[in-house]
Amino acid sequence: MILLADSGSTKTEWRFLVGNKVVKQMRTAGYNPHHQTTEQIKASLQQELLPHLENHSETISHIHFYGAGCSSPKSIGIVEEAFAACFPEAKITIEHDLLAAARALCGKEAGIACILGTGSNSCYYNGEQVTHNVPALGYILGDEGSGTHLGKRLLSDFLRNAMPADLHDSFSKSYPISTSEVLDKLYRQAFPKPYLAGFSQFISQHRQHPYCQQILQENFGSFLKVNILQYANHSNVPVHFVGSIAYHFQEELEVAITQLGLNLGTIIQSPMEGLINYHAG
Repeated sequence: MILLADSGSTKTEWRFLVGNKVVKQMRTAGYNPHHQTTEQIKASLQQELLPHLENHSETISHIHFYGAGCSSPKSIGIVEEAFAACFPEAKITIEHDLLAAARALCGKEAGIACILGTGSNSCYYNGEQVTHNVPALGYILGDEGSGTHLGKRLLSDFLRNAMPADLHDSFSKSYPISTSEVLDKLYRQAFPKPYLAGFSQFISQHRQHPYCQQILQENFGSFLKVNILQYANHSNVPVHFVGSIAYHFQEELEVAITQLGLNLGTIIQSPMEGLINYHAG
């Protein structure tokens, strides 16, 4: 019996597999070892996950956890220790969410796998493993193409009165916020990335406005130029995408892909179905 998890900074999707059949699915908070300690992750697992497993926790033989931030031995150890405390009998495998994206998008074929959600990332996958990764650098230095990046642009333009007047009025009605409130959210409170990414909903609501079209093209174009064009064979393999931003803004993403002469592959909202096929196959 397998417990499969796909975790981002915002939420974690869980599937409980018996053979090749999903017998239960759940959703909890996201887990990121860059922002949480072992004790914090452990407490959340005990409060949000274990009660839903009823008496099945002892029958789980293997846990496959794919998570944002799980890219180094130190960060993997933070998550692994939390799971070991909650599932002492299970074999635990902690992998980076990039590998989840690659396995779900590329299967056993070579390709470039991209994540465009709350944050962003990419890698070259040779059909078996990730061989190259242009560093994402997080929301301060990078995360181009992501909801966080879109949110940063919107807030900056709004607070500096650089947003078109009609959209500025709509934005102020939807989000009655002040500069001090925004700065407090970003620099004093936890989880600034989901806060920033939440503003991408405004772009979705006004996506036909020339301003929104412009920042979407700039957002995706920037991601492709500073990340995808750095892979040596970017023109020879399909470029696949997973994540809410890629999924909900497919048309704008396809325009950016076409302008750079890249080969668009698959766009999916979540890697879970592909991961189920991978682990249940």
